[in-house]
Amino acid sequence: MHAPNPRHAPNTNADIISLDRQHVFHSWSQQGQLNPMAIAGAEGCRMWDFEGRQYLDFSSQLVNTNIGHQNPKVIAAIKAQAETLVTVAPAHANQARGEAAKRILARAPAGFSKVFFTNAGADANENAIRMARSFTGRDKILSAYRSYHGNTGAAIVATGDPRRVPNEFARGHAHFFNPYLYRSDFWASHEEEECQRALQHLRRVIECEGPEAIAAILLETIPGTAGILIPPQGYLDGVRALADEFGILLIFDEVMAGFGRTGSWFAFDLFNVKPDLITFAKGVNSGYVPAGGVIVSEAISHYFDDHMFYGGLTYSGHPLAMAAIVATLDTMEAHNIVDNAATIGNGVLATGLQHISQKHAIVGETRGVGVFHALELVEDRQTRTPLAADKMNQLKASLISKGLLPFIAANRIHVVPPCIVTEAEVQEGLSLIDQALGEIA
Repeated sequence: MHAPNPRHAPNTNADIISLDRQHVFHSWSQQGQLNPMAIAGAEGCRMWDFEGRQYLDFSSQLVNTNIGHQNPKVIAAIKAQAETLVTVAPAHANQARGEAAKRILARAPAGFSKVFFTNAGADANENAIRMARSFTGRDKILSAYRSYHGNTGAAIVATGDPRRVPNEFARGHAHFFNPYLYRSDFWASHEEEECQRALQHLRRVIECEGPEAIAAILLETIPGTAGILIPPQGYLDGVRALADEFGILLIFDEVMAGFGRTGSWFAFDLFNVKPDLITFAKGVNSGYVPAGGVIVSEAISHYFDDHMFYGGLTYSGHPLAMAAIVATLDTMEAHNIVDNAATIGNGVLATGLQHISQKHAIVGETRGVGVFHALELVEDRQTRTPLAADKMNQLKASLISKGLLPFIAANRIHVVPPCIVTEAEVQEGLSLIDQALGEIA
């Protein structure tokens, strides 16, 4: 592990937190209530503060550092690109951008031909929506209530969670309930029933909103922030069939689930269903330099050969971000990192979480795939009442005090370590979760 640079005057955590609170405005926060952690450095699956305390990162930050922290090959690629061409307008042809697109398309299904680069997942979804509306000549976008698609204009309105409500300024959005058997909105008792009823519900929403008015269904392949909700067998096939029946495009949001997180290059690979547009960000270069994009199918790409695409960004395909993508994808392939996510995630991680679930009555359900899992915590298993917020706050504080950085959302611990996580690190992290749950219970 690397210590803070000795050439600089030593900082304390308090120094850095004070600097932050004086000058930085944080997202999704009441500013006066904040007490952020101070992070000095990181490597692999570990992070440390300015006083040397280490943490095992089981959050991958915001579920994006799929290749781990400070991968030397990715850092070297960013440095080399900075020395060659640090920035260039998106109208120019650039080798790093072309190579990044080539590598992304090599992992996409057959029938995809172009990549439109954005700066993040939110504007990837914005531009996928824009493409769908232009291509179909329709306006409405359907998306799920249990979803998160980003914080920009149309993306936040497409989002289903309550953060949408104060931000509903974009037009033409409607929502539906996606399957979630543990808290079924359809009074289902098993997975097949949940699937059938969810699809019938979606059909009725399409019919009531007017099929001729709907441009696209935007769906997280596996909803992440909403709870890592693995769709039941047959659901995504059914959504694809409904989209085809009514001439609606299907957009899969792979921002969180893509590029190794599920133990496959894309989450939809697990279901053998192909969308019309794919949005991505986060794991494509582990967030080392902000990047996102839309993978465009041939039919839609060809449409824009002689139709104007009314969209663009100053930093679309920024060379530093593109170099990071190339190095990340090459390194992930060379070191079988996606396979590691599948082997470790579906092996020792899944088994360990099942053991924790059986041991602690506070765990209502564990679910997931690859290094993309969640423990849903409840006050009572019979009523399934979500664990109270104050207890979740205690749990988060306990985990951090033990040296684990968790991803906490509502009444859930999202267990989402980097794709490079080792069996020993998984055992360490699960042990800390086990201890903290025992204390809360």
